[in-house]
Amino acid sequence: MSAQKPREIAVRILNQHAHSGLFLDSLLERELAAHTLSPADRRLCQELVYGVVRWRATLDWLIARKTGDPPQPQRLQDILRLGLYQIFWLDRIPDHAAVHETVELAKRTGLAAQAGFVNAILRSYLREAGPTRKLLQDLQITAPHLGWSHPEWLVRRWLDRWGPDRTRQMLHWNNTPARNYGRVNHLKTSTADLLKRWRTTENVECDVFRRDWYDDELVYELRRHPPLHKMPSFQDGWFYVQDPSTLLAVWLLQVRPGLRVLDLCAAPGGKTTYIAQLMRNQGRILARDNDPERLELLRENCLRLGVTCAEIQTADAPLPDWARAGFDRVLVDAPCSNTGVLRRRVDLRWRLQGDDIQRMPATQLQLLRQAASHVRTGGLLVYSTCSLEPEENEQVVRAFLQTVPGFSLEHERILLPFVDAVDGAYVARLRRKS
Repeated sequence: MSAQKPREIAVRILNQHAHSGLFLDSLLERELAAHTLSPADRRLCQELVYGVVRWRATLDWLIARKTGDPPQPQRLQDILRLGLYQIFWLDRIPDHAAVHETVELAKRTGLAAQAGFVNAILRSYLREAGPTRKLLQDLQITAPHLGWSHPEWLVRRWLDRWGPDRTRQMLHWNNTPARNYGRVNHLKTSTADLLKRWRTTENVECDVFRRDWYDDELVYELRRHPPLHKMPSFQDGWFYVQDPSTLLAVWLLQVRPGLRVLDLCAAPGGKTTYIAQLMRNQGRILARDNDPERLELLRENCLRLGVTCAEIQTADAPLPDWARAGFDRVLVDAPCSNTGVLRRRVDLRWRLQGDDIQRMPATQLQLLRQAASHVRTGGLLVYSTCSLEPEENEQVVRAFLQTVPGFSLEHERILLPFVDAVDGAYVARLRRKS
């Protein structure tokens, strides 16, 4: 197999991403599924794609220092980004190999006339590698949006709220690869049996990952593993892949067997299936969502994980008869700006706009009010987001409490990645008193 193969796939994905508007994860999954790559080549392709998108602003700053404005044509810009990323961010690839492979990549992808230009830019940076690394370090202090490759408006928000040190910790977190975590599905197996299967037949290396909002021995960091969807233990529903931060909302929901629970924004099912696990499939869950494709994924996850107590329906469907008397617990995992999961959703930082954070709270408050009408007296309403922004979190909850009588705030908590070492999340628990 050609050594360029992962790079050719990477530049094709980057080009498609720039022109199609499709999500990066979907493009990467589709391309990797269409090619038979060795595990090492697969990892290299993924590293190049995610790395270039993650560090795009910094890479473009480097390119502009040598070429001026405006940027180069898209494919040439992507090839230069790939070369510079390998030189300054991938230590395991020798510099001469990074330059050679990038120049050959230009030739193989229809840019033979520009190969000399690519070679000149990259070799110029090789000669200046030491001073350039110092420049990049300084840039993280003097212009953190460029030095850490984030939108300037978002960095300004965080600097105003957290100050420079905590903001740099947040930016650093977002630029490190996200980890995979498996939640043991006790509806189908025990922790001991899953660990035995992982270690003896599936070559999984893992460590228990403990936090104070779920039981010990429930979540494991998967340090090394085969492709997740190909693992028999995954296919059999013995575990579910989700960040530990997503378990906080369910923990605060305080479910137990026999309750009636409404999960208002349920797809793709991580919280729904964990609720069913804590209820031991005893009771009733109504899981609703407004996205048909995501609802289908919710159905598949419930089936795979052995969830039998959940009824799944679209958000605008009439409530079933059993649900009309109200619910003991209602969960609103609201759509949001997702600023707490920028590490995990690599291209999101470039999709997000400042006015999204101003626009979302109206929808979030409407959802919360809608959910409140389904909570029985004495029941609990939990509101959660994966946003770090006050406008979408505590300000929505305060606006709700001021306009909807009969509810009181019992508990709220925000998980900050640079403090809690998990994805960012906000959760508030409210009780209906009357």
